[in-house]
Amino acid sequence: MRRDSLFYQLFAQLPQTLFDLLGIDTPQGYRFESVELKQTAFRIDGVFVPPDPSGTVYFCEVQFQRDNSFYERFFAEIFLYLRLYRQTFSDWQAVVIYPHRQAEQVSFEPYEMLVNSHRLHRVYLNELGSLEALPLSLALMQLTVLPEAEMPTAARLLAERTRTEAVPRPEVIMELITTIVLYKFTELSREEVLRMLGFTTEELKRTRFYREVYAEVREEVYAEAREEGLQEGRAQGLEEGRQEGRQEGLEQGLQQGETLVVLRLLRRRFGELPAGLEERIRQLPAYEIEALAEALLDFTALEEVFAWLERSS
Repeated sequence: MRRDSLFYQLFAQLPQTLFDLLGIDTPQGYRFESVELKQTAFRIDGVFVPPDPSGTVYFCEVQFQRDNSFYERFFAEIFLYLRLYRQTFSDWQAVVIYPHRQAEQVSFEPYEMLVNSHRLHRVYLNELGSLEALPLSLALMQLTVLPEAEMPTAARLLAERTRTEAVPRPEVIMELITTIVLYKFTELSREEVLRMLGFTTEELKRTRFYREVYAEVREEVYAEAREEGLQEGRAQGLEEGRQEGRQEGLEQGLQQGETLVVLRLLRRRFGELPAGLEERIRQLPAYEIEALAEALLDFTALEEVFAWLERSS
């Protein structure tokens, strides 16, 4: 017997059957339909999977804009995941992170029971407490919602805490502080943000940012300069001393590469350089180019470059 078909006909012909089962009076206007649902592609912000099937899986969503259908979507995502991966966990919990209560949807119906259950934890970042008292991980979250006027002071406070407290992976925390500030102050460069956070020149040189920028510029101009130097050396050594010419060209290429690295970094900081200044830098010997490369992070104005050159001469 095809019971599905039988019950389909029963419900279609006598919709009141369901309400008779529930023991309630049949409401007016209900109709019965057999509905095929096409699966929608869902993406959960974060799923914390337990190490073994006896653990709890945690679902996490960050919701900074009000969406009055958010819980409808969130619980649909959760229950689809529960169906697909049931063998990987024993229980589940959900966490929603809001900047403040005003970002949460107004009405919870028909999910009010789930919203108010022990399974859902709602976090409002502006209510976590003071930056001084919070763990650094939570303080970083709160930093994302601070007003622009408060952010520089707060960011410096967290940077100082990172330096003085025994925290795991302090370089990662410092990078996150920098990134958060950059999102708020889009007109600042990463170097300016690092200086705003109180980095000394020596600390700045040790950051991943400085190493990456310096390496990027070096790689970009070095190959070109080396090739130019080699070509010049080969030309000089065509008639005699061919190997000597190659070595001389290589050395010239290396020095020219260092010079171009310094010029490129100075342009990044101060824009187009005066022609006279660029020419003076190109005339520097190799040991002074290396010294200038070390010193340029201390410069805050182009005049300091001229003063350094005067002292060096």
